[in-house]
Amino acid sequence: MHQLSKMLSASSLLLITVLSASCATTTINSGLQSGDLPPAGDFTAENGLQFNIQPLNLATLPAPQKAQPSNDIYQLIASSKKTEYRISAGDILSITLVGYPDMTPTTGNGDSPYAAGYPVDQQGFVQFPLVGRVQASGMSVPQFTASLQSKLQRYLKYSDPQVKIIDYRGNKFFIDGEVRQPGEFAIDDAPVSLYSAISRAGGATETGDSNSIVLNRNGQNYKIGLQSLRQIGSSANQIYIQDGDSIHINSQSRNMVYVLGEFGQVKPVPILEQGLSLAQVLGESQGLNAATANAAKIYVVRDNPDYQRTNIYYVDMQTITNLAIANRFQMQPNDILYVDPTGLTRWNRIISSILPSTSAIRSLSDL
Repeated sequence: MHQLSKMLSASSLLLITVLSASCATTTINSGLQSGDLPPAGDFTAENGLQFNIQPLNLATLPAPQKAQPSNDIYQLIASSKKTEYRISAGDILSITLVGYPDMTPTTGNGDSPYAAGYPVDQQGFVQFPLVGRVQASGMSVPQFTASLQSKLQRYLKYSDPQVKIIDYRGNKFFIDGEVRQPGEFAIDDAPVSLYSAISRAGGATETGDSNSIVLNRNGQNYKIGLQSLRQIGSSANQIYIQDGDSIHINSQSRNMVYVLGEFGQVKPVPILEQGLSLAQVLGESQGLNAATANAAKIYVVRDNPDYQRTNIYYVDMQTITNLAIANRFQMQPNDILYVDPTGLTRWNRIISSILPSTSAIRSLSDL
């Protein structure tokens, strides 16, 4: 009898210990909770951060943010223009003299040192029969042709040089980041716009963000977004690439909305070029979990380190008319969307965490 009493006491102590542990575990494992937030206004959380709570309606609906180009982008567009190609060091020229085929063999004739063309050396000169070194770098093809012709007139009665560039090696640009074929590309006699430069690299990848492009020119970074260019009536076709330019396309991972809580699918949602509304995020997340979600309050946490307060917006999605509000609410990068579980769901989770412990106690009592 004493042994049975001792066993029951031990079982009771174990039950209390397990239940206490279960409750503590439930508090940790039952998921995030919105807590006791005020219905509206400012408050300071226990962690010291300051928040502003706003119910979403027409009066509190934030105005959509439009990415406006900075002043340096306007200057970049204004100074960007089509220019005639200038011969550069490293380019290969084809030069033929009409009536003098022996002096300038056609390209591909392996018996001549000039069969592969006439290279422009690093000092910008071309070595040509009879006249020697001729300045070429910095000149357009017509200018170089006229200069060469004037020098040849001293030696040839009917000099008529025909000049063209057969290999563009002097002017280059670089592109990397979220493009399919990053690398170094030559700038030929056809002007290269920002749009065509991206096309040459195979276009942006599926994870590339066309609203987050960085053009580096002479050490200065220009942050360019295709959508913001369109908003001012411009386009990437109006920005022409120069020798030495570097282009980087950022990833959409810098432009995500994070979904937490009772949704059909919990994963980050990218903000695409055309923007993203709260209603679209709900759709991309397969809606609310019908069995567990508390649709009375869906929260959007919008933090900006440059401001003193973090905004928390909430909307009641039990009301169908609020779908229009959700459709008008535009998400911003790094927004967090959260929905609480229902009270019954939270209770069920508590019970589910306790049941394995009670089963163990029952087994112990049967001994």
